[in-house]
Amino acid sequence: MAFEPPQRLVRALGENDEWLGQLPRTAQEAVDRRKLDVERVVVPGGRSALVLLVRRSDGVPAALKLAPPAAEPALERAALAHWNGWGAVRLLDEADENHANGDGLLLERLQPDVSLRSLPEAKALLEAAGTVRRLWVEPPAGHGFETAAERTGRQAQAMRARAADEPLVAEALAVREELVALPPELLLLHGNFRQGKVLAGERTPWLAVGPEPVVGERAYDLARLVRDRVEDLVAASGGASSARRRVNRLADSLEVDRDRLRGWTLFRAVESGTRAMAAGRRAEGEMALEFASWL
Repeated sequence: MAFEPPQRLVRALGENDEWLGQLPRTAQEAVDRRKLDVERVVVPGGRSALVLLVRRSDGVPAALKLAPPAAEPALERAALAHWNGWGAVRLLDEADENHANGDGLLLERLQPDVSLRSLPEAKALLEAAGTVRRLWVEPPAGHGFETAAERTGRQAQAMRARAADEPLVAEALAVREELVALPPELLLLHGNFRQGKVLAGERTPWLAVGPEPVVGERAYDLARLVRDRVEDLVAASGGASSARRRVNRLADSLEVDRDRLRGWTLFRAVESGTRAMAAGRRAEGEMALEFASWL
């Protein structure tokens, strides 16, 4: 079959992206090497990878994920291998050299169209909390994951270049400096955890997918989850108070310091907002920055 990338992926990467141009051939080679039968391409799919629903030669259903080098799929592979299905989608590939060098990730089949966003908000947050706490484990010895301080350090430089004179940006940068000065723990984190990154499964009801693994504190990992469904909060009359209650509720339920969670939520919302504005996604950026102003 033809492996045409979904338009959502094309828009995110750009039609002239070199990896995207080679993707149909890369996908065919990955399928042939593993002797997979392809059922369909997941549409609309994500903005950073092509996902194919496949069956292995033994009939077991699976999903093949192909991501560009910039997404660092080798680090995603390492994190999934370390979790070994505990709270996250299970990696089905053996750790051989071919697969580690950009041949995609063969994963257990989940339900790609059923995420926590299909649940009412209160239930979704409860299930999300139960899922993410399983991922917070000691990182493997000799790991190659960057720290939250390193990742946010790069982001902070970009924020200064874009809008250093904005009061909200200045506040976010100052808060980050305080947070990275004395991190309370260094655990393996998902890195981009939110409701849309938790899919329905069979061996357990909900499993995390699409990690951008980083080593840091739990509050950092919760910060993106706090901002979930931001469009609903912005549209509601009591959005500001709801956002602050969400910070406190998540912090208390997962025994995370409220002030550190607020701080990371502020920094990550401002970083996301300024990055979206710079990319021309004005509506997205304004929502993230309005949310940050409430904190």
